[in-house]
Amino acid sequence: MKWHVTFYNEKVETETLSFPPGIVANFLHIAELIEEFGPALGLPYTKALGDGLFEIRAKGKEGIGRSFFCTVKGQEIIILHSFIKKSQKTPKKELKTAQTRLKALRKKK
Repeated sequence: MKWHVTFYNEKVETETLSFPPGIVANFLHIAELIEEFGPALGLPYTKALGDGLFEIRAKGKEGIGRSFFCTVKGQEIIILHSFIKKSQKTPKKELKTAQTRLKALRKKK
């Protein structure tokens, strides 16, 4: 059975798809791999961050994009938050946004 990638909301989808062209192309490639093989691709495509949170590690000549995601019931993957990485370390604010959305999703289910 194939996996299905969706976005937390329209804002997240717009932010993600407005990345620079090279990063969007890489993100879409990784999303296709996830849909075919599942979220446990591992480095350099995805990385587990713990507590059910993962990241897509998209790169392009313009820089690096990160998209946090989680899996939910069945074969659904939800992109919780996306941003362009400007420093070596992932900013705590970006991680906190994803964690807050993950908690909200868990309360709904």
